[in-house]
Amino acid sequence: MRTAKEMYAYCKANNFGRGFNEHNSLKHFEIIANNLQADESVELVFIGLHNYQSATKHDNNYAYAITNKRIMMAQKKVIGSNFQTVSLDNINDITFTTGMVFGIITVDTMKERFNVAVDKATGESINTAIHETLDRIKSGGRQKQDRTTPYDTDIASHLEYYQQLVKDGLITEKDYEAKKRQLLGL
Repeated sequence: MRTAKEMYAYCKANNFGRGFNEHNSLKHFEIIANNLQADESVELVFIGLHNYQSATKHDNNYAYAITNKRIMMAQKKVIGSNFQTVSLDNINDITFTTGMVFGIITVDTMKERFNVAVDKATGESINTAIHETLDRIKSGGRQKQDRTTPYDTDIASHLEYYQQLVKDGLITEKDYEAKKRQLLGL
């Protein structure tokens, strides 16, 4: 996953948040895509309410990406944007709690602690995926890019997946053709 459209499609496919709407979520993910380093790979993405304290006290939706190097957090605002990263080496702990409505993922780092709120079921899935991803990264292995994306199967399955993204309007036909050439080694 390197583009905002691929990241948002991953969130939709895995029920890892949709944000306020697709347009805003894509804007958040564009910030992440624009800040990726050449040797950095996105392993997991999700969307949630940043710095959640209560239903009325939070920083609204952010896009989150866990890469092989860091956690990236981004929010496109009407004027300007917020972008922050935390090196994976600086993470002390990641915990998950549930309330009446929300599941809250708490990321404790050397410098700060922040909460991400999502609905309970989504939170449980994201929490599991975060820990699996971090375990794989720490052990030197790479995570499967997408639980529903057939990265570990044949090329035909890859092409079917990307063709579905075209049908869903998440990528253009030009994007599909570029991915097709890449997969076929052309």
